Amino acid sequence: MNEAIRGLRSVRHFRPDPVPQATIEQIIEVARWTGSARNRQPWRFVAVGSAEIRRELAGLGGYAVHLAHAPLVLVLAAHDNGFSDTEFDMGRVAQSVCLAAAEYGLGSCLTTFHPAGNVTRAAEVVGLASEWLPRHAIAMGYPDPAKPTAPNAIPRGRRAVAELLTWLP
Repeated sequence: MNEAIRGLRSVRHFRPDPVPQATIEQIIEVARWTGSARNRQPWRFVAVGSAEIRRELAGLGGYAVHLAHAPLVLVLAAHDNGFSDTEFDMGRVAQSVCLAAAEYGLGSCLTTFHPAGNVTRAAEVVGLASEWLPRHAIAMGYPDPAKPTAPNAIPRGRRAVAELLTWLP
């Protein structure tokens, strides 16, 4: 597991090959076991293969542009339940999805729809009921080895454990 987490990178360039429905269902089968506060499981997923819908989602925020070029976009919807820990749970399940996708040879890249008007529009585009907020989506597909990978956003590496961890007696 250590290497899976250390090796996970965002992928924004994909081959055009479709992602099989069975593979997405297996990824969700794994992700649904992610823990959540009070086991509320405040998430739902919408798998989008339609190029037209992916293009529309790609216009819903400055960091969503790459969604148009992914063979599949998995929209993550959070239950609008008023609990402050729902967003924490959504982060946990997003990480589970990305790690499971990597196990199936898929690259992934998480994005956020913002501002709030883009969240509302994303909900309309994918047909979500009003109690579900699609604040995030994950671009997924088979990485394109012909495309150069983006430079590491953190060229200095990761902070040392001693810098991150404080021990109290």
